[in-house]
Amino acid sequence: MRTTTVVIGAGHAGLAMSWCLAKRSIDHVVLERGEVANSWRTERWDSLRLLTPNWQSRLPGYGYQGADPDGFRTMLETIDFIERYAAVISAPVRTHTTVTSVRRSDDGYEVATNQGRWHCDTVVLATGACNIPQVPAVSEALPTGISSLTPTQYRNPGQLANGGVLVVGASATGTQIADEIHRSGRPATIAVGEHIRVPRVYRGKDIQWWMDAAGVLNERYDEVDDIVRARNVPSLQLAGSPERRTLDLNSLTRAGVKLIGRLAGVVNGKAQFSGSLRNHCAMADLKMNRLLASIDEWATANGLDGQVDPSHRFEPTEVEASPPLGLDLARGDIKTIVWATGFRPDYSWLDVPVFDRKGRVRHDGGIVEAPGMYLLGIPFLRRRKSSLIDGAGDDARDLSVHLASYLSGRASVPHPEREVLSR
Repeated sequence: MRTTTVVIGAGHAGLAMSWCLAKRSIDHVVLERGEVANSWRTERWDSLRLLTPNWQSRLPGYGYQGADPDGFRTMLETIDFIERYAAVISAPVRTHTTVTSVRRSDDGYEVATNQGRWHCDTVVLATGACNIPQVPAVSEALPTGISSLTPTQYRNPGQLANGGVLVVGASATGTQIADEIHRSGRPATIAVGEHIRVPRVYRGKDIQWWMDAAGVLNERYDEVDDIVRARNVPSLQLAGSPERRTLDLNSLTRAGVKLIGRLAGVVNGKAQFSGSLRNHCAMADLKMNRLLASIDEWATANGLDGQVDPSHRFEPTEVEASPPLGLDLARGDIKTIVWATGFRPDYSWLDVPVFDRKGRVRHDGGIVEAPGMYLLGIPFLRRRKSSLIDGAGDDARDLSVHLASYLSGRASVPHPEREVLSR
């Protein structure tokens, strides 16, 4: 089978690229291993809601059309939104088509799948950044009798054994799961490392509204000092809920969740925690206040001070004077550990030499170091908002321009010379 472009992945990013390609009359196909929005269907817990308000789900040619723009979609609503988008744009999706390899060919790329082979000029990798949970090696030293789950396996507290739960990781996933588990009546402890603290609402408006309006989310990858660092910072410590409540470490502590430092190791059944809890929390508070200060400056400069609530600051994160540095897991108080320690992409099927020494795809703002190959749907790809539904559209627009230019250049070069084309 032959097409101009193969897009791998029919989530919001792959579909956004499909819309952009269609607008440029570029023949393409979108290959999806499951159904449209497959990761949302199969790898999320039951109660999860989007962290961004409904109005912020802006995709090319499509957006929120309901009566609750400031609400937060449930998973079922999110799946429905992405499904409807695929239908509205008539995306050429091939479902239940698993890509098994992508290789260079004499005239582009060969994409092998369980449903046959595709030959194409360009490839877009839109499979996302959250394919494989990153479980630390210390998990192998857990004593017997302790269940171990990743966020892709966790669905609700009912699947957990009675008894205490240790959640490792305090970004958006970790704080939400710890809160839900505690509310189920199970004692919950959360191991805290680096995290990004922000309020859900500031000066009467959602924090995402402020970051969107002030241009924070549109900061480009080529405008930051250290893009590698920026792409690896934790996700915002946010939760989407009808009451728009702030879910930070203070709210967890006041509810009864126990804070403990970063998990450093497990030796002879005893968990060891770093003594950096206070420093991590102080740094998160400092960065939050810097963000709020920049929002205040923007509000003043744009004449909004009289239209929103007054500027204010939040209480520092509460940390006990001497947090424990150890926990005897063999005692039986902890029955389950949830590893909310991040994810990594899965490119095991990509047989093109584009990886760095850490296994990451080498690229410049989504333009991969292989002619005609593009990347979508990873944190800070081209903008700070790249990992959000709202960011996929702008990234896809930019990359589709480059892709079209690349195709135009190929069309004007004799076949034997095409391989020497560069970005």
